[in-house]
Amino acid sequence: MAEAKKATAKAAKETTVEAVKDAEAKKAEVKETESKKKVVKPAAETKSAVAAKKKTVKKPAVSKTAPKKAPVKKAEAEAAETKIQETVHFQFSGKSYTTENLLNSCKDVWKYDLNGKEEDLKTIELYVKPEENTAYYVINGDVTGNFFI
Repeated sequence: MAEAKKATAKAAKETTVEAVKDAEAKKAEVKETESKKKVVKPAAETKSAVAAKKKTVKKPAVSKTAPKKAPVKKAEAEAAETKIQETVHFQFSGKSYTTENLLNSCKDVWKYDLNGKEEDLKTIELYVKPEENTAYYVINGDVTGNFFI
């Protein structure tokens, strides 16, 4: 009987030692997960540190001979990227003309028939009448005429 008491006492000690070890292991796991959850935030920079960083940034050297580029606006840059190719075709009586063809014909009339200079061209207005096979023009708001197409 004394041996039985010693055996049960020994078993009780072993279970309590195991329970203590398990409890300590659980505490260590909890601490480990809590430390992982914590995020280390960087210390706030002082005004003098920010000023020191600004002073150390070097600007690229500007060439005196290189022309300065005008800053491009964001909307203009996007418009240039998404430029749509546009073409208008006039088809009648088995003929086909584009706006570019008609404008070039009008410029040729100005240059060769009216003896005008290309640099003097400021505005061109074209009126196409397919039933007459004619394009009427107004150049610079005051020179009028027509040509056959």
